[in-house]
Amino acid sequence: MNKTLVNDFKEIVTGRRSIRNYDPSVKISKEEMTEILTEAALAPSSVNLQPWRFVVIDSKEGKETLAPLARFNQRQVETSSAVIAVFADMQSDLYLDEIYNKAVEEGHMPAEVRDQQVPAIKGFFEAMTFEQTKEMNLIDAGLVSMQLMLVARAHGYDTNPIGGFEKDQIAEAFDLDKNRYYPVMLLSIGKAADAGYKSVRLPIEAIAEWK
Repeated sequence: MNKTLVNDFKEIVTGRRSIRNYDPSVKISKEEMTEILTEAALAPSSVNLQPWRFVVIDSKEGKETLAPLARFNQRQVETSSAVIAVFADMQSDLYLDEIYNKAVEEGHMPAEVRDQQVPAIKGFFEAMTFEQTKEMNLIDAGLVSMQLMLVARAHGYDTNPIGGFEKDQIAEAFDLDKNRYYPVMLLSIGKAADAGYKSVRLPIEAIAEWK
């Protein structure tokens, strides 16, 4: 493997900091944000249903709407280039046919495999409870959120994951169906105004076992 690529990736991972103060003069264009989200959305998901949904909050009006819903994270809201609200679509199975048909069209999947898998997946979802669906979607949304943070680093930006916000209000605040779109986290993104702080990690001996 190319050592330069390995070292670059290590720097992206090990150099990441959760930043709370951003340079408010730095803006991320819609074109670059689209590129960042496109790369992040390559994350894996259960049966490739990609249940994540993003609301990019970068306008003055959008941040004014968000501010009272993220009361303990005002610096990130005010100074970041954007805050990305990550939701899990509890009806992501509605895209099943579209996704699998496109996979066949692009030559990624034989038609007979699609014809076997799609009915089985539909039956699987019909049997799942809301809580089971939510648990699966939260795992997938966590994967895409971490990938989004790493992709942002590769583009030269910094991030901060935010879990403390008014989850019962945010969907409706941004005109989403709160019964369908389950809030996962907020991610502030922009250029760091300071170096941030390193944080302590438990030793591997405390968190991993070999059997």
